Amino acid sequence: MARPIPATVSAVSALTLALCTCLAQAKDQDSHPPKKTQVDEKITVLGSAEEQIKQSLGVSIISADDLIRRPPANDLSEIIRKMPGVNLTGNSASGQYGNSRQIDIRGMGPENTLILIDGKPVSSRDAIRMGKSGERNTRGDSNWVPVEAVARIEVLRGPAAARYGSGAAGGVVNIITKKPAKDFKGSVSLYGNEPEDSREGASRRAGFNLSSGLTDTLSFRLYGNVNKTDADSPELNGAYASSDTATAPAGREGVRNKDINGLLRWDLSKQQVIEFEGAFSRQGNIYSGDRAVSSGGSELLTSLASDGAETNILYRSSGAVSHRGNWDWGSTQLSFSVERTRNHRLNEGLAGGVEGSITSDASWSTSTYDSYLLSGNTVIPFSLGNVTQTGTLGFELGRDQLDDPYSMSQSLGGGDIDGLSDQRDGKNDSRYYALYLEDNIELSLDWIVTPGVRFDHYSQFGGNWSPYISTSYQLTDDITVRAGVAKAFKAPNLYQADPNYLYYTRGNGCPQDYPSQGKGCYILGNDNLEQETSVNKELGLQYQHHGWNASVAYFRNDYKNKIVSGMVPVGQNASGAWIMQWTNASKARIEGVEGSLRVPLLGRGGEVLSWNTNVTYMDKNKNLDTDQPLSVIPRYTVNSFIDWQLSEALSLSFTATRYGKQKPQTINFNGSEAEGDALETRSPYSLFSLGGNYRFNPSLRLGFGVSNLTDRQLFRQSTGSSAGANTYNEPGRAYYASATYSF
Repeated sequence: MARPIPATVSAVSALTLALCTCLAQAKDQDSHPPKKTQVDEKITVLGSAEEQIKQSLGVSIISADDLIRRPPANDLSEIIRKMPGVNLTGNSASGQYGNSRQIDIRGMGPENTLILIDGKPVSSRDAIRMGKSGERNTRGDSNWVPVEAVARIEVLRGPAAARYGSGAAGGVVNIITKKPAKDFKGSVSLYGNEPEDSREGASRRAGFNLSSGLTDTLSFRLYGNVNKTDADSPELNGAYASSDTATAPAGREGVRNKDINGLLRWDLSKQQVIEFEGAFSRQGNIYSGDRAVSSGGSELLTSLASDGAETNILYRSSGAVSHRGNWDWGSTQLSFSVERTRNHRLNEGLAGGVEGSITSDASWSTSTYDSYLLSGNTVIPFSLGNVTQTGTLGFELGRDQLDDPYSMSQSLGGGDIDGLSDQRDGKNDSRYYALYLEDNIELSLDWIVTPGVRFDHYSQFGGNWSPYISTSYQLTDDITVRAGVAKAFKAPNLYQADPNYLYYTRGNGCPQDYPSQGKGCYILGNDNLEQETSVNKELGLQYQHHGWNASVAYFRNDYKNKIVSGMVPVGQNASGAWIMQWTNASKARIEGVEGSLRVPLLGRGGEVLSWNTNVTYMDKNKNLDTDQPLSVIPRYTVNSFIDWQLSEALSLSFTATRYGKQKPQTINFNGSEAEGDALETRSPYSLFSLGGNYRFNPSLRLGFGVSNLTDRQLFRQSTGSSAGANTYNEPGRAYYASATYSF
């Protein structure tokens, strides 16, 4: 046992809390974060705080082998949703854009899930206008890296994610790409997915990877991808049209992807590496007829959907230069990255009954979102007395800029508002900096404590402190107790915080308690918003023994200041129109349990046959004042996997998922009580899939499989929440095949 820690050691430790976002990449970009390794009875190799945090119960790793066993048809979210605590939802319980669900971790909503690519934030969805409900017409940011280019995906939940700054209150998804090799290597891949129901969209993709050393010190990696997923037919949900002449709720939108990415690595010495990276992607949709509300432009929308038209295109370009160094005293990292997203789309109605509906097939507009980020950290192992520690000190310096003139063009139809005109600037920006300090402290061979603190300051919203601490204690050789608590936050987005951003409704959209006085209601952006904050807690137990791995964790997030469109006026104009703003709502709570079990059935550690299961149970996910759900998610989710390596050449995989009951909100968008079909739940359902891979030789591998074996097909029954929780399609049985040639 270690000697008691002097107070002076504790004080110094509090000053060495670490800000390390990428040490694992600095040492080995393609391996899992190393665990603490015992060298002898007295000496241990203690990793950084980031490495220690990534061993917590709130962390899951998806390997490249997992992606081979269960290949997504297009978007990585298809496999990420199989991790504990993860679902696909909208950002509210409105049901709008129900088939464009995004990654939602522990019920905190997609806007509280931070997507990273090689540790760098991705912000393309921020180029898309946020509507009155808090939804964006977006697929999210999980589809910018082709499946075949992924080395692994790290999914961090709760306290494990809170250290990453704004937008990580629910969790973080870090997509880590494959790195350059010294020898010339490459691969070409083809994939096809064919639904049994011809009304559902099929997928096709082709991609390549190249990697090689150019000299003793230079190497490169290049990958590219072309992918097309067709839109669902406009007739797919036809049975749920409100009348014979009405437009049915839209099915899933299609997408065309084109991606190219290049990286040049320069090994200056054995201790120093510089990397230069550039990427360009194009994502164009294939329109399925979706809109935010039921009314508006039905004939035009039907025509665009029938023609398979592209109605919005995202162009994302990014670049980065990074330096990593391993020194006798520790390691360093410094990186500068730039990201630009151009969101080019047919103009949509900005307010009222046509909000989110395409109003013309000839009028296009473009919004541009630019992000600049300079970040760095230093990791230093040291000892004080008999206490081994690894401290990390880091910083971030960034700027986000939005230019969206069309979204600011809603006219003042309800009369003048002081300080606003019909000619409003669509530009807004936010500058920020962050400092973080954390420490990984080995109190004994069995007990590690990892405290940290992060300070963020935004030019518009002021400062925020985010303290966090996690600990692990090894009760026995096989049983470990893990716990963590962290404060997390999210800064308002550049639409919510822009006083020029205006929503106007002539009457039906006014709150029930404040009906239209003849001139309707306004909702304005608000540059005095507070940051959303949450306190995330986790406590769990883990058992590991000869390939067996079982864990259970309780989590609770106390959430406040969620940003919503206000329902209480802040005034009236001279014409009698109510004036409201985006505002901070009251408190909410998310609470539940996650569990996982790995059983090695055959072979050493389950190498031949293994069974993995994870379970998520959501006990609470609601606004504590209104008793309304934050989003529509299953009461429970069970994912179970069996992987069988029949021979060196042949492997099979079986997947089963069970989703529990899903309940809708019971209050309508205007604050009135929902009734009738709007209270319908989505009943529990199960999905089963079977897949396999056959390797003919070291160069050629074929994949095959069937998803949704029992053809459990579900339909979207309304555009919004008028059919309760039945807001999305679950596609039926489909068949897929793939081929990969490596050289």
